[in-house]
Amino acid sequence: MKLSTPRWWYVRERPPMRVTRAVLTPISWIWAAVTARKIADASPVDPGVPVICVGNLTVGGVGKTPIVREIARLLKARGVEAHGLSRGYGGKLAGPARVDCTRHTAADVGDEPLMLAGDMPFWIARDRPAGAKAAAEAGAKVVVMDDGHQNPSLKKTLSLVVVDGETRNGEWPFGDGAVFPAGPMREPLKAGLARADSVVVLLPVDLPAANPELLALFEGRPVFVARLEPAAPPPTGPQVGFAGVGKPWKVERALVAAGCDLKDFAPFPDHGAYDEATLEALARRAEDFEAGLVTTEKDWVRLPAEWRARIKAWPVRARFEDEAAISAMLTAAVAS
Repeated sequence: MKLSTPRWWYVRERPPMRVTRAVLTPISWIWAAVTARKIADASPVDPGVPVICVGNLTVGGVGKTPIVREIARLLKARGVEAHGLSRGYGGKLAGPARVDCTRHTAADVGDEPLMLAGDMPFWIARDRPAGAKAAAEAGAKVVVMDDGHQNPSLKKTLSLVVVDGETRNGEWPFGDGAVFPAGPMREPLKAGLARADSVVVLLPVDLPAANPELLALFEGRPVFVARLEPAAPPPTGPQVGFAGVGKPWKVERALVAAGCDLKDFAPFPDHGAYDEATLEALARRAEDFEAGLVTTEKDWVRLPAEWRARIKAWPVRARFEDEAAISAMLTAAVAS
């Protein structure tokens, strides 16, 4: 059973004696210690081609996948053969396996790899070095790894950490800095930033600028600001939306900001499968409002085939504000 992301994780100033937090804090100490030891004891493998890692410091919901897609687009525009790599979270295949959109399902390879395989050659592998080597043998000149900042098994040429830059309504990307499960952090902020070559702050299109206080945390590292923007208008007419992503409330907010006539919205756990009963319930809810159903691309690829014709996917994309600067960094990494 998958659980939804606790929204209270992202409250910056929480009561210090909250019972749930008091129970979870000792577990978070163990989590942080195990992560630190794993990284310290590792001997990273060089796959023979540059590896660009797009990771994060928190548990889901920052927008890594759109950044991976955009980096692949920028590399392709420069004639660089880039292959993607992921653990394939949520899929049953261990790999290494190249994702085939005509043969694989999200249950096989995970939702994000299936979505990205339409843009670039994409591999899934629980063993990241084996996956990177398979990509290199298949002609990859660079491997773009979706997630893996806390996975030390593969030698990284360039490590980018993506940060959710949305700080309004009392939300803070790192909460109060507590490590999972007491908070959203995969590891302490200082430790994660120490291994990062650069930070990508991802903003929604309707937020004027990044919070200067947030940017100050990354002093000493290049910081690139990217915008998550609609790749197409939302469906016309009344809509009932749903999403099973790290922060589903951001999808609801983005749909409204894009002009969607959103009548209702249902959040679901990240990467969760949609059974027939759930989809029928959503369809009945849409009928109540005489509305259509809309969801994210990531959710859409997890839908049974017969439901894809009944539900619209709303695509979004990431675009860097300073495309020339990020392109120069990627070019330098590929040439190294």
